[in-house]
Amino acid sequence: MVRFYLLAGLVAVLSVLQLNAQEARFAQFYANPMYTNPAMTGVMEGQLRFTANYRELYTSILGNDGFRTISAGLEIRRPVGRGNFFGFGAQFLRDQAAGNFTRNTGVLSGSFQKKLAGGRRGPTYFLSGGAQLGFGQRGFDVNKLWFSNQFFVDDINRTAFIDRGLSSGEAFGAANSGLYIDFNAGLLWYGVMQNGTSFYVGGSAYHLNEPNISFIGLDDPLARRFVGHAGAELPLGSSGFSILPATMVQIQGPATSATAGANFRYSQKDWKEVALRAGLWAHVSNRLDALAMDAMIFTAVLELERVQFGVSYDITVNDLKLSNNGRGAFELSMIYVQKANYRSKVECPTF
Repeated sequence: MVRFYLLAGLVAVLSVLQLNAQEARFAQFYANPMYTNPAMTGVMEGQLRFTANYRELYTSILGNDGFRTISAGLEIRRPVGRGNFFGFGAQFLRDQAAGNFTRNTGVLSGSFQKKLAGGRRGPTYFLSGGAQLGFGQRGFDVNKLWFSNQFFVDDINRTAFIDRGLSSGEAFGAANSGLYIDFNAGLLWYGVMQNGTSFYVGGSAYHLNEPNISFIGLDDPLARRFVGHAGAELPLGSSGFSILPATMVQIQGPATSATAGANFRYSQKDWKEVALRAGLWAHVSNRLDALAMDAMIFTAVLELERVQFGVSYDITVNDLKLSNNGRGAFELSMIYVQKANYRSKVECPTF
């Protein structure tokens, strides 16, 4: 128990020190398009898309002080002639970690999807470029942390506990970074084949203007976040099965994060607009200047005619599993797509 709480405190402190270096991460990155790449704004087989994502991390160790991230976005796609499209969207994200560290961001997003080639009988290729203009604010309350004089060990019952009702004796308080302006941009290239095969590859950069996020009026620029991602849908004959491999790599300051894996998809004509997905993914991040796997991710997705629901669970595989028994992160996603009512044919890869 003593080791349990000491580790919990260590995770809380380290999270505060590292949050400026690495932002929120979603295991189901393919279900959060605008957070992955501004060029994915409006890239959908429809005219309107609503996305919602929720993720919680380390609650098995930190309880109510665990990491929680929620985002919601709305996008529209409109034809502009010659097979090209504009995409417009807006997204809000709130991230909360130990010590009541919060990040609130909101962006307006736009993209132009240029049709490079394609015909009735051949593959279709698009190049999309996107940009986002937004705002952000960060807040932190050190009084939400606990200190040694609030930590007690009961030697008789061999238990340990924290009494947050006691004063920490520390004269800290809440602080905010102030409102800052943010700018992001990205590119996406994708192709859709007649046999159901599709593929995409893209890259994006966030915080291009490196806004100042200092709590105390000093110069503390937010490091740029660079994202590279790719994926595909590969039908497995006429069995109704297909495989959707994908990968995403993020680099921000000293932090590197990579997720790779695949979902298997199954559908049949009798199910009409219903399909099921299940998959396995691996997450790798850098520790002490070396990349190491820290989680295995199990995913399941239910596709209905217009709505898609996803759930995933991270199983911890690094040393932290000794304290959380492998219980990592839990994540939910929901995507609603409204069918297009215009004549222009809408084609996009399966994410």
